[in-house]
Amino acid sequence: MGAAGGHGVLRPHAEQAFAGELAALAAADDRPRPARWRLSPWAVATYLLGGTLRDGTVITPKYVGPRRIVEVAVSTLATDRALLLLGVPGTAKTWVSEHLAAAVSGDSTLLVQGTAGTPEEAVRYGWNYAQLLARGPGQEALVPSPVMRAMAGGTIVRIEELTRIPADVQDALITILSEKTLPVPELGQEVQAVPGFNLIATANDRDRGVNELSSALRRRFNTVVLPLPATAEAEVDIVSRRVEQIGRSLDLPPAPDGAAEIRRVVTVFRELRDGVTTDGRTRLKSPTGALSTAEAISVVTGGLALAAHFGDGVLRPGDVAAGIHGAVVRDPAADRLVWQEYLETVVRERDGWKDFYRACREIPA
Repeated sequence: MGAAGGHGVLRPHAEQAFAGELAALAAADDRPRPARWRLSPWAVATYLLGGTLRDGTVITPKYVGPRRIVEVAVSTLATDRALLLLGVPGTAKTWVSEHLAAAVSGDSTLLVQGTAGTPEEAVRYGWNYAQLLARGPGQEALVPSPVMRAMAGGTIVRIEELTRIPADVQDALITILSEKTLPVPELGQEVQAVPGFNLIATANDRDRGVNELSSALRRRFNTVVLPLPATAEAEVDIVSRRVEQIGRSLDLPPAPDGAAEIRRVVTVFRELRDGVTTDGRTRLKSPTGALSTAEAISVVTGGLALAAHFGDGVLRPGDVAAGIHGAVVRDPAADRLVWQEYLETVVRERDGWKDFYRACREIPA
C-alpha cells in the first residue's frame, strides 16, 4: 500500500500510509530482531532505503542518501545509546525519525515537539490537577509524557528540535538516557525502561548557540549528520517522489511534463545555496534562507495547485515563479538584491529559461 489515500485524514502517520510495505517486510523478514522490534535492523534499513523483496514486493525509498547513514542510525537504536539526527533545515530529519519509529515500533506518534516554552512535564510527567486536588497524588492523577510511555512500553519516542528546548529541561533526559529510569518521587516509585525503548532526537545545525546540549547529555547520543542531497539528480528524485505523494493526498491531478519545472526549481535552489552556477563559471551571492529540499517540495506542490485550479493542469514556469521568489526573498533588504542579480546575470542569459525569466519579472518587487 502506498502513501496516499484511504485513511480519511490529510496526512496519515507513516505506519498507516505504508502499512502494506511494513507488513510485507515483516512477513519476509527472517533475520534476528531486537526485543520488541517489529522488524530486524536489515528490514528497517530496507524500509527506509527501498528495495525489492523475494516475492517481488517493491519497497519505495523513504530516504535518498548514503546507505551507511541509515545503517548507522538503525544500529544505534539497537544499542543503549540514543540517536541524534543533525542537519540544516530541510534535510529530512523529521521524516527519517518518523519512519524509523514506524518501522521499529509500529508507532511514530510518541512525540515531544521542542520549543523555547517546552516544560519539563513534556519530558518527564505531569498531573491531572482535578484528580490531584480531589484525591491527592496517585497513579490516577499522573499524566505520563510520551517519554514515560515509551519507557514503559519498550518503544521509540521522538523529540523534535532538541536544541530549542531550554537547557534545564534538556537535562531531565540525562537520568532517563543513562540510568534508563524515570523517578516519580511524589509517589515513591520509578518507571524503568523495558527492552525496545530508545529515543530519536532531531536538531537544526542553524540553532547552534540557542540551547547547546550539555557535554553530559551529548555523550548519551550517537550523532548522525544528514547531508543535503549530493547531486542535482538525487534532489530531483526526492522532490519528485514527495510531490507525487503529497499531490495524491491532496487530490491534485498529476501534472504532465512536470519534470522540467521540478529540475528548474532544484537548479535555482542549488545554485543559490552553493553560491555558484552549475557550470562553475559564475559566483553568486547566497540569500539568508536555507533553500532546502523541503522548501523545493513546497514550491513545486504550490505550483501544482496553481496549475490544477487556475491553469490547464500543466506545470509551467509561471506556476513556480512566485513560490521560488517567496522562498528566496525572506529578508527584503538583503535577499531582493541577491535575487535580482541572479535573474539578470544567470536566468536572463540561460537557454530555455526565457518564460521563467518573464514570469519572475512580473512578480511585484
